[in-house]
Amino acid sequence: MDTAGIVASFRDRTATIGVIGLGYVGLPLALTFAGKGFTTVGFDVDPSKIESLAAGHSYLGHIPDDAIQVAKTFSATVDFSRIKDMAAILICVPTPLAHETVEPDMSYVVKSTEAIAAHLRAGQLVVLESTTYPGTTSEVVKPILERTGLRSGQDFFLAYSPEREDPGNPDFSTARIPKVVGGDGEAALAAAVALYDQIVIRTVPVSSLDVAEAVKLTENMFRAVNIALVNELKLVYSRMGIDVWEVIEAAKSKPFGFMPFYPGPGWGGHCIPIDPYYLSWRARQFDIDPKFVELAGDINTAMPTYVIEMLEDALKSRFGKNLLGARILLLGVAYKKNVDDTRESPAFRLIEELEANGASVDYFDPHVPAIPRTREHGALAGRPSIVWDEAKIAAYDAALVCTDHDVVDYDALVRACPLVVDTRNALKNVPSGREKIVKA
Repeated sequence: MDTAGIVASFRDRTATIGVIGLGYVGLPLALTFAGKGFTTVGFDVDPSKIESLAAGHSYLGHIPDDAIQVAKTFSATVDFSRIKDMAAILICVPTPLAHETVEPDMSYVVKSTEAIAAHLRAGQLVVLESTTYPGTTSEVVKPILERTGLRSGQDFFLAYSPEREDPGNPDFSTARIPKVVGGDGEAALAAAVALYDQIVIRTVPVSSLDVAEAVKLTENMFRAVNIALVNELKLVYSRMGIDVWEVIEAAKSKPFGFMPFYPGPGWGGHCIPIDPYYLSWRARQFDIDPKFVELAGDINTAMPTYVIEMLEDALKSRFGKNLLGARILLLGVAYKKNVDDTRESPAFRLIEELEANGASVDYFDPHVPAIPRTREHGALAGRPSIVWDEAKIAAYDAALVCTDHDVVDYDALVRACPLVVDTRNALKNVPSGREKIVKA
């Protein structure tokens, strides 16, 4: 197999790159390759995405239309037969949890790999980027590709490089984030490193596919357990009458040995709510019970219920009202501030639990005009955001800040609404009406 040839084609950027899955990971990655001069083809099963891109329009809020329009070497298609023309094929598809069993759902990875296998030819590089458990590339992807009769390390190259996207973060675009790379053998590693060397600030080669997969889980578990820690501290300090946000603000003045994490109404995004369960599922296959990991998951998953209890207590103590019949305005359904990404957002749990307790719930989110369809919260699909109007906001019994978007007029919110429950410390700088604010 000609390692030198494929490496040379990456270095002189004559190789054609294919990206399967044009979502929050795949589209920025494809545009980054195109921006570096590679002919890049995006593959997706959703025709509406292909039509949008062909018209020069972005369907992701943090990617402007002009980023699509200036990418002259990028095109998108639903025709997976074109995989045969790619030098490298990068898989960037979802890896959710199976709702019934809370186990890894590899169906998107399997279907994408089967699509590659149908058109695989000798000399190609296949890279999995989707977040997953150690062993996925070697135990799921590799066997499907080798059913073709071609062999990894002999006929084609196989690698794993975990995505590190942070949608909406202007400081770290795809090109500015170091890329971890693991290969199925030295030749595959060399090919994958040569590829990513062309588009990112630095590549970080590791010794195996499994190590690269474990890196991604470790990064996200670090965040998950620290978020769980500050969420638990919020409960403890709240009972003591101590503001956890003030504590964190002061603690982060220490120039060593402390890194600030912040509490919230639950966890969201594709990775952090999923990865503890991926790791615990995989660990049990090795007869290990990862108690610490699972505890972090339990704490973070319980936060929406705690927030609702705080909201109900505030309604009772201030107005003598219960949730039954209460009108609640939820601020923000995106999982993080200033983006339109609603994947695994705690807002959906909050809406469903509030309504199960008899409340009437509307939401306002300037980045999410309507709730998209999701696997677990299908009944909420299509529900629209209200139009911002202070007079209408005054008619709600309480507002619940779930996502702290910068563009929201929090002064007006507090001025209009009789009670505001703040899960993000978004109202810390509101100068008046602080007697209406409850931190949760």
